[in-house]
Amino acid sequence: MASAEQIVRQHVFDPDAVEFESAPVTDRIEVVDFDPRWAVEFAELAGLIRGALGADVLDLEHVGSTAVPGLSAKPVIDIDLTVADSSDEAAYRPRLERAGFRFELRERPWHEHRMLTFDRPRANLHVWSPNCPEVIRHRLFRDWLIAHPDDRELYANAKLAARDAVNVDAEVFMRSYTEHKQPVIEQILNRMFRAQGLLS
Repeated sequence: MASAEQIVRQHVFDPDAVEFESAPVTDRIEVVDFDPRWAVEFAELAGLIRGALGADVLDLEHVGSTAVPGLSAKPVIDIDLTVADSSDEAAYRPRLERAGFRFELRERPWHEHRMLTFDRPRANLHVWSPNCPEVIRHRLFRDWLIAHPDDRELYANAKLAARDAVNVDAEVFMRSYTEHKQPVIEQILNRMFRAQGLLS
């Protein structure tokens, strides 16, 4: 199992550690009101993933802002997929690609993270190995926002401010949007970790 220290440790993004298989996404950031259809779209994508991988799906979760009722979000479904070994791409990648997913990148230092995308509905599929602390963080954060309306509103406002800040330019890297909202994310995470007994 992941330790408390591993769960609370903040990942420091290193662009040099990312191996892209296609050009990084540059686009204007769209943040829209919560849409109940996102849960339906996740269910459809989950069926597609399970149909492609069968018993090799160890866990599958709807995470990110589209998984939090009432929260404004980019209209992109984030999914955490756990397989036996995320670094073993041959064990899952070809079958997911045949199902319509496109392999985008790998981040070996970050828990051997892999990401694929899907176009309609738009989705980011994050692939991890068992007991990954990042998966635990994603679920804790999702559930905390569902249960705490004040922090949900705080995060929604941070997302809108980040959108407005980065959309000054015609094209932006997604990383800029994430960096703008990071201080509020860390504030909420610290509050959550203390409440969970993961930080003193």
